[in-house]
Amino acid sequence: MDHIINGVLSFQKNIFPAHQKLFDELATQQSPEVLFITCSDSRIDPNLVTQSQPGDLFICRNAGNIVPPHSKATGGMTASIEYAVAVLGVRHIVVCGHTDCGAMKGVLNLDALEELPHVKEWLGHSRSAVEVVKVLGSSSDTDQLKRVTEENILQQIQHLKTHPVVASRLATGQLQLHAWMYDIESGGVCCSDGKNRSFESIEGFYQSLG
Repeated sequence: MDHIINGVLSFQKNIFPAHQKLFDELATQQSPEVLFITCSDSRIDPNLVTQSQPGDLFICRNAGNIVPPHSKATGGMTASIEYAVAVLGVRHIVVCGHTDCGAMKGVLNLDALEELPHVKEWLGHSRSAVEVVKVLGSSSDTDQLKRVTEENILQQIQHLKTHPVVASRLATGQLQLHAWMYDIESGGVCCSDGKNRSFESIEGFYQSLG
């Protein structure tokens, strides 16, 4: 914990003063362009990966970068999505999964989570990803984990579309959805449009979109 406390002190002494103007602007308002939904995994830092500044990303994190389908029951993800889109007016939503995801390992073996009932129930929102990969087949455990992780990202994109505030903005062209996969070891990011379930490098993907 000491290095965390020392980090705060260093931030207050060295970093904050160097960005005083930015923090003055952010003190009473925010207008992020992107809602960034990613995993709670400690190895992912959205601002570091995207090289963005405070105020650029509205970040939601949970185990497995999961977006429950819309329902009458209110949850933290549902409320955050509604607020980001309807109030903050974000123009983009990124769902970003990652390699070596513990949540996806759990989805692949839900029976082992009997002593973690809340985790097991939460990861139930990703079971469809496992079923899709079973149908498509995979050659190894490593390949299966990668494909389930990728498919989970695509499934959460579909879940996003069930949220009325998202559906309405998509219909009017005010919102775009992005499926990203982050490789912890290489730092690479791959993207998919979901059409053929494949992911390609972020450079090639966005160049192909023009």
